[in-house]
Amino acid sequence: MTNYALALHTTTPELGLAISNFQEDRRDRVVHLGRDLSSLLHQNLAEFLQPQTWSDLAFIAVAKGPGGFTGTRIGVVTARTLAQQLDIPLFAISTLAAVAWGHRGEKPIAVQMPAQRGQLFTAIYQLTSDSQALTPLLADTVMSPEAWQQTLVDFSAPYQLVSAEGNLGASVSQILELAELEWQQGKRPHWSAALPFYGQHPVA
Repeated sequence: MTNYALALHTTTPELGLAISNFQEDRRDRVVHLGRDLSSLLHQNLAEFLQPQTWSDLAFIAVAKGPGGFTGTRIGVVTARTLAQQLDIPLFAISTLAAVAWGHRGEKPIAVQMPAQRGQLFTAIYQLTSDSQALTPLLADTVMSPEAWQQTLVDFSAPYQLVSAEGNLGASVSQILELAELEWQQGKRPHWSAALPFYGQHPVA
C-alpha cells in the first residue's frame, strides 16, 4: 500500500497519533492534553500529519472506547468527520483490544481498566490461529471488581491478566496495526458505522 493510514487515540487525557504507509515510513506521537483536548486536537493533527497531506490517507482508525466519555466522543466525531470528508474507510477499534494486541501471546488476554464509580472496563481476547486478529471471548463490558474476579475464577483456561491504567495513548500504534490487518482482509467500513463505546453513562 503506497498510501498512508492515520490513527487517533483520545479515550484518555493523552492524545495518541500514529501514521504509517506500512512500509518504511511510520511515526507516532503521544501528547498529554487533558482538558485541552477539544481545543488543541485539530492543531496537533495538522502538525503531526506533515509532510503528508489529507489526500495521502487511504483510511483512518480511531479508538472507540471504552474510556473517558468526552475524550472518546471527541475522537470518534473527529475521525467520522475526516473519513466522511475524505471519503475513505474508518476503522473503530476497541481500546481494550488495542491493549490486548500489545500483549498478545498463546494465552487469552484478560484486560481490565478503571472505570467510574469503582467499576472496571473488562474484556478477554484471544489471538486467532493465523495470528492476524483477536477474537473476543468476553466482549468489552463494565462490571464490579467482584464480578470481574468471579469471571476470572470461572474462566476455563489459563490466561494473561493485563491492567491498563496508564500511558494508553501509546497504544495508538496497536489501533493502527489492528485496523491495517482488517484493511488487508478487504474490509472497508463506512464512516457511519464507527460508533463510540462508552460502557458507562457519564452521570450516575
